[in-house]
Amino acid sequence: MMLLGTHTPKLDEKGRLILPAKFRDELSEGVVITRGQERCLYVFSKSEFASVHEKIRQAPVTSEDARKYLRVFLSGATDDQPDKQGRVLLPQLLREYAGLQKELVIIGVGSRAEIWDAASWQNYLANNEETFATQAEEVIPGLF
Repeated sequence: MMLLGTHTPKLDEKGRLILPAKFRDELSEGVVITRGQERCLYVFSKSEFASVHEKIRQAPVTSEDARKYLRVFLSGATDDQPDKQGRVLLPQLLREYAGLQKELVIIGVGSRAEIWDAASWQNYLANNEETFATQAEEVIPGLF
């Protein structure tokens, strides 16, 4: 699975968004949406979420940090089936967590998509593009 690009859908009055056309085939079997880092939402295909959940399950139950992460990550998770128009519902709990207003940005980050409030995404980019452009050290081993 490879989700890429930046898309700018709008949140409708019922709390739904239309998934980008380029993502619909990958997500047609269903999605799992949950809290992500930096106050965005993560969107996984059901099969990708099963893989992520299996990795999380391998974390030691004795680790307090692992337990905290698992609780926050899974307690906010919701699964949905996109309708014929490619719409999915974003529950109020998740909309509040990510501070979502009407204007949204959905970015593809490979194995998942992220949903951001448009203003939050612009702030994130403004604060991180220069660091990305001038990165002198290897952040992801073996990438470049």
